[in-house]
Order: sequence, then structure tokens, then C-alpha cells
Amino acid sequence: MPNPVVPGFHPDPSVCRVGEDYYLACSSFEYHPGVPILHSRDLVHWRQIGNALADLPLPTPTTRCPAPASASSASPSTSGTRHRAVLRRRRRADHDRTRRPRLAADHLYAPLVDAVATVDDGRAAVFLVNRDLSEPTLRHHDGRFHLITTEVGTGNLLVTAEHPAGPWSAPVRLPDVPGIDPDLAWDEDGTCWCTVAGVAQLRIDPASGKALEEPRPLWSGTRQAPEAPHLYRIGDWWYLLIAEGGTERAHSVSVARSRRPDGPFEPCPDNPLLTHAGSHSPIQNTGHADLVQGPDGSWWAVLLGVRPQGGTPGWHPLGRETYLTPVSWADEWPVIGQVPVELPDLPWELNPWPAEPTREDFDGPLPPQWLSVRDRPADRITTGQRPGSLTLHARDGHVDDTFTGRRQQHHAVRARARLDATTGTGGLAVRLDDEHAYTVEADGRHVRVTTHLGGRTTVVAERELPHHDVVLRVETAPAAERGPRTGPDALALGHERPDGTFAALATLDGRYLTTEVAGGFTGRVIGLYAARGTVHFDWFERLSACLRCFSRIGQLAAGAGTERPTADARPAEHDAHPPTGTPSPRRCPRPFRARRRQISSSSQPRSLISAVRPSARRPRSLK
Repeated sequence: MPNPVVPGFHPDPSVCRVGEDYYLACSSFEYHPGVPILHSRDLVHWRQIGNALADLPLPTPTTRCPAPASASSASPSTSGTRHRAVLRRRRRADHDRTRRPRLAADHLYAPLVDAVATVDDGRAAVFLVNRDLSEPTLRHHDGRFHLITTEVGTGNLLVTAEHPAGPWSAPVRLPDVPGIDPDLAWDEDGTCWCTVAGVAQLRIDPASGKALEEPRPLWSGTRQAPEAPHLYRIGDWWYLLIAEGGTERAHSVSVARSRRPDGPFEPCPDNPLLTHAGSHSPIQNTGHADLVQGPDGSWWAVLLGVRPQGGTPGWHPLGRETYLTPVSWADEWPVIGQVPVELPDLPWELNPWPAEPTREDFDGPLPPQWLSVRDRPADRITTGQRPGSLTLHARDGHVDDTFTGRRQQHHAVRARARLDATTGTGGLAVRLDDEHAYTVEADGRHVRVTTHLGGRTTVVAERELPHHDVVLRVETAPAAERGPRTGPDALALGHERPDGTFAALATLDGRYLTTEVAGGFTGRVIGLYAARGTVHFDWFERLSACLRCFSRIGQLAAGAGTERPTADARPAEHDAHPPTGTPSPRRCPRPFRARRRQISSSSQPRSLISAVRPSARRPRSLK
């Protein structure tokens, strides 16, 4: 039973149990529908059953990935310079946010519209963000499920449902609840306690969203950046579980307890309960935990973590994932050890779900696992216009306007799609955020591979392919070797020949589609889009591939950056050329200023694109 139990971009997990069923909620950030809800009967096997905020669209940002006009138009987006300035300001704010905040007179972590925190010396840490949904808490009380979450830039909101698959109620706004990472807990009198990052607390009326008192400090934690609080009544104690250290390598979990839900709280003498900081574990950034008790009385924690790949400092292309770890008790304190790569035997019978189909034929509405960016308007994204097809209508040439896809959940994957480009241009995209994506698209005359990085759009490869009906393909594979110049993986983008073989136009370095380079808090999503006109997709297929299928890509990843490809070095099936005008790694936004020494020019590839070439080394096996 391998960890993570929910692979791919599923951060900030919150869990509750009703009878013998477990339900899990995760952050969705800018993706729509918002806040996925998953169901399990054994804490190990999960399937998504719905989304708590399926009807809540999010505002569109001012800068997004533009579609290229042609192979010669490699100029940067006109808004790229401005957006990079915003990103630099955001990174400084993120760095300041790791300092311990205090409860300011106006709000804690407020106002969320333009600022996140007020730090110890009173300076406002400006944090310019796009609207997104993050840090939910899922609880069951009085026969209903309650989910509270933060819409960054607007504030906190609460929805309820009789069943977690929905339908969910309309959002109740909580204008008087400051901060982020909201949590809900009820005492014996039915009082609802809301606890937020910082850590602060107040009583609220969940039906109306009104605060019944002013927020007050509850516990400042033991380290830096106390956040993600969860309050539990267990026995005669109230336990306050928090995350600390920021959601990177120093991430950790700490706990305090009190006889009352409003404190005062005494910290555990063995804090932090959990951290992988400084360890050699393949699982890093562990934190943001939530506790749940099994039907047999055993205790477990779900939490987020990442699997760094490649050389130093390590990149996690899949984003933050959901892990499971056992919890024991000593002297009435919870004890959490290191998160295991392989889970121990559970004290109950496993209940796996039927295998999920690998191909979507678009015979009906999109399943709940499918994601769009901020909204899914029926006039642009529909499965009803042409039976058995997903129809995308481009609006203004931005990839995000029609992007619809699935989370990348494994390091070695193959994604394929058949499209009809008779009346438009569209294709496959591997997306990290608004300004970081790789695409392969067809327009009935050509197939091209494009990079969208930091506001700059560059066509790196193009080939004539005078067919309206084409199968596009993306393949990813981890690096075959480790080393200071090794990225996390390589991505091959191209099309299929009539005999079904893969004609890769370009193979790109995967580190540009990771948060270590691009910043942010999401993971990769692979999906479909229309850049111009109307495009019909007959099917979309995604597979986790064996090493044999991707051995050549794995060999490429091991040597990426050691040399620039030339026309003589490329195999015949590769028409790709070195990218023109592609921004260097030094110009890509950094997630934090403190990381600049780690992501140095010496560890960056000299080119985004490399040719697949023979290698005498044997690629390492996939686990």
C-alpha cells in the first residue's frame, strides 16, 4: 500500500468519518469546480465523488498564457513585464510570511484583498494574488456536512450538504472571520468555534455567517508561520493541531491542549510532532495534518507532502499530495512518526474501488475529476454540441479560456487526444499555472510545440501535417540519473503517425513546470484547449506508463543540459530546433528569494529542448 494515498495535486487535506465511510476535501486553488470531495472505506483507496463549490466561478486574472500567432511570433506577452514585477513582490511577501505574525488591531492576515499578514515589526507584507480556493476543513455535525474554506482575495465561506457528493448549499460568506485556513469545531453546548491561521479564534453562527465575538489570539505555536489549525475534543482534552514552518522543506506539525476549547493551551513537550526537515526521506514538505479515528479506535492523520525529483534542490512536478500515517498516544499526547513510503497493514479489511477508465469518450457530462481554469462556461466548453465529443470554442486566444483536463498523478505518464481541427486550432497542454505551460497543437495544416514561460510565448518546433483529424501525444518520464544538472523529468510532445508510432517534435525540461521555478502552490494538470475557432475532441486518454515505453525519454532527462542539440544530432523523426527567445532559468520567477542560491545557474539546463539520443547508461527503474 504505497503512499501517497491520493497522488497528484491534492494539497491541504481535511478528513472526517461517518460510520465506516471517510470523506476528504482538498484545496483546488484557481481550478473549477472548486474543492474536490473524495470518498474511501479504508483510508487508502479514494475516489472523487463531487466538488463542494461546483457553482462558484473565480475571477479571471489580467495575465495568462497567450496562444502563439505563428511559428515566427516568439515575442513576449505585452503584460509579461508587469506580471513578473508582481511575482517578485509576491515572492518577497511569501518570504516575509514565514515570520511569526501577530494579531493586528484591524485583522489577522488581513485585508485578504491586497495583503496577507502583518509581521512582528508592524510592516504590511503585500501579497498580490489571483482569486482561488484553498485550505478547506470538512466536518460532520448534526446530520450535515460542513465545509469551510478561504476564497483568497474575498474572504472565508461556508457550505453544507446532507451528503458529501452534493448538492451543496449556496455559500454563506463570513465577512467578520479574518485570515485563512479556517477550522470548525462544536462543543457540548452546540457553540461553533472557528479557528484561523495565526492562530486566532472566535465563535460564529454558521447559519448566518455572523461572528459572535471579536477574534482573539489563541496560540502562537512553537516555530514560524503557525497555520492550518484543527481543534478536536478527545476525551477530557481539547487538542489544537497546527502546521508551522511554511509549506516547504521546514514544514511541520505541532500540537497543544487545553481543558477548554478557547484555551489557554499548553504545547506538547515533544513538538514538532512531525517534520521531515533535514531528513533523507523521499517524502518532503510534510505538514497540514488532520486527525481521524477509525472504527476500531485507532488514530490516523492525513497530511500533505511532496516527492522531490532530480538533482538539488529537487523539484516536485505533481504538486503537493495527500499522505496517510498512523498516530499513537503517549501520556495523553498524540505521537506521529515519519511518514512511511509503504503503509503498514491496516487493522481492517481493504475496500478498493473498481479501476477508473483510462479513456474519456465524452458520451456525457464531464466527470467530477475534470478541471477547468476558474470557470466552465457552457458556451465555451461543452459535451452536448456534437455527440461523443468535447467541443471547445476559443474566445480570445488564451489557453486558459478553454483548458479542461485532469491532474497528473504519476511521474511517468502518457496522454493522448484525437481532435478535429477543421474549424479551429487546439491541442494538448501540460499546465502548471497562468504563465507556465507546454502545449502541442494542430490547426489542420501544421502541428507545433509551444512553451509559455513567465509571460513569454515561444514556438520551439513546427511541422507540416495537412490533416484535420490528428492524434496528439504528451509523454513524461522521470530523470534516468541523479546529478546537480538533472531536472525532475522530461516531457516529449508531438503527434502520432498513421501506424500509431510517436513522432516527437520536442522534448522539454520539466523543471520549468514546477513550483520551485514558477512559484505558486499547484501541480501539473494535463488537458485539452482551443486556441482559435472551434475544436472537437473525440477522446482523451491518460496512462501511467512502464519504463520500457519511456526509456529514451529517461535517457534524455539524465543528460538534459549537457549540450545543445544540433541538426546533425537529431534523429530523423525530430524536426525540433533550439528555442528562439526562450527565457533563461535566471529570468524565470523564483518561489522565494532565499532559494536563489539553491537554484543557481550552474544547476540549470542550457536549453529547454534536447534531442532524444542513444545512451550507454541503463535508466533507473520506476517504483
